[in-house]
Amino acid sequence: MRRILAVALTGVVLAFTPLVAAQAQEWPARPVRLVVPYPPGGNVDVAARILAERLQQELRQPFIVENRVGAGGLIGAESVAKAEPDGYTVLIGANGPILFAPEMAARRAYEWRRDFIPVTAVTLTPLVLQVRPNLGTADFAAFLARARQSGEPLKMASPGAGTTNHLISEVMQAKLGVSWTTVQYRGNAPATSDVIAGHMDFNLDQLSVATPFLKDGRTRALAITGAQRSPDLPDVPTFIELGYPEFDGQTFTGLMLPARTPEAIVEKLHAAAVKVLSEPAVRERLRTIGTMAAPMSRAAFAQYLEKEDTTWLPVIKRLELRPN
Repeated sequence: MRRILAVALTGVVLAFTPLVAAQAQEWPARPVRLVVPYPPGGNVDVAARILAERLQQELRQPFIVENRVGAGGLIGAESVAKAEPDGYTVLIGANGPILFAPEMAARRAYEWRRDFIPVTAVTLTPLVLQVRPNLGTADFAAFLARARQSGEPLKMASPGAGTTNHLISEVMQAKLGVSWTTVQYRGNAPATSDVIAGHMDFNLDQLSVATPFLKDGRTRALAITGAQRSPDLPDVPTFIELGYPEFDGQTFTGLMLPARTPEAIVEKLHAAAVKVLSEPAVRERLRTIGTMAAPMSRAAFAQYLEKEDTTWLPVIKRLELRPN
């Protein structure tokens, strides 16, 4: 009886293996959902739409951007983690939803090492400290003096608890011995809109979102993260130049597939994404919105995620953060 059962199971496996291989080889045979766990208009969303346009041309199937927001990106990322691992549901996430949101949630919705396959980084984006123009702070020294004044504290617009933007803000307060009121929003776009409208005093925003507003004077830049000044903002110093290397940090966006996605599909998506992100036209489109194309090997991207984990998760645990 056992021999019969073993032979039967072997037959099932052998029959199933060519089917999986065939499905992987023909992928994509229908539209692919590219899930963005943030509202439209933010850093991740803009990068996703540029990438989706070219992947659609490269792989000859629609890549549809779907914004699924909430809980610091947890809702959208979890929907991908639990999706069928057939290559038709892909996450394009950032530091928050990939690494931080599961650490902050009351329940462990997913774990990136277990529930996802890292495909490639898409972009690396510096952050800029920007203020409303009528705040009266011409540079970072003036901003710091204003933050130290008694009276009503400054109001900081955060795109979500546990985002890199928020974490740098918390590190700044601890290192500088100041405090301000942090208001959590559901993404970069609404947070920056309230800075522009004058409802909030400042935020730390991705250059890809902030650059247009900085150029037309709707906000004012005081400092940026990263090792070098932005070519679009040559007069704005880096935090490193100002003597604050501990305030450095960038936002990454990256492609993730559900665990158990067939290897052939993972490789096909990786190859297409790296090819697209290496194209001069795509790199220039990303550069003009303040971000940098960052195609990586699968191993390099996994190593990058490990490094970010080591840097920022202790801060999250110390602050006992919870997603908004």
